[in-house]
Amino acid sequence: MSRPGALPVKTILLTGVARGLGRALLSEFDVMGHRVIGCSRSADAVRSLQQAFGPPHCLSAVDVADDSQVQRWARRILAEFDVPDLVLNNAALMNRPGPLWSVGAAEFRQLMAVNVDGIANVARHFLPAMVRRGDGVWVNFSSGWGRTTDGGVAPYCASKWAVEGLSQSMSQEVPPGLAVVALNPGIIDTDMLRLCWPGNAGSFEGPEAWARRVAPWLLRLDASSNGLALTAPGCAA
Repeated sequence: MSRPGALPVKTILLTGVARGLGRALLSEFDVMGHRVIGCSRSADAVRSLQQAFGPPHCLSAVDVADDSQVQRWARRILAEFDVPDLVLNNAALMNRPGPLWSVGAAEFRQLMAVNVDGIANVARHFLPAMVRRGDGVWVNFSSGWGRTTDGGVAPYCASKWAVEGLSQSMSQEVPPGLAVVALNPGIIDTDMLRLCWPGNAGSFEGPEAWARRVAPWLLRLDASSNGLALTAPGCAA
């Protein structure tokens, strides 16, 4: 059931839908009466979500790091549903904390493939439809560690600094009517934060409280936001 005063129903593309901020946003958008087109790498997680969230949502097992999977997903989604009004590139990995030289090559490549290549893959196969329609908002999830740095998380910082640059360039490429923004969601008590700050993560708000406040704000973004590097309102950054 939609909340009183809800905005018109929107189609929202959301990656990394199975846990953390993605899972919380799915639940919040469901309550608000919007449709979520979501994906997660985990087929088991998607099956569980499908039991909890039926139509009008569409949830799929897709690894955004795999361009061919994203291409097949986009073809199916764009054939069956409206072009997304709002795209939230949320899927991301965190490296196991430690100095850069302790991070194996495979772990580094996988993190970059999800955090950076994943955005490019989704853009390659969904953004042209938004460009043809002439409107929509594209949000690439960054981090405070995309604007500052810290020891022990060099791969993650590198990926999020890349997201910032990617977002700025994309904002200069899209036509009027569209917006591309980089979003620092703030510091939230998620599994990712607990990996980095196991002793401190619990002092921050959880994903559900974050989503209740931030989801309506995301839906109000429009073309005037193009090119901005935003921080979610009311969040510790």
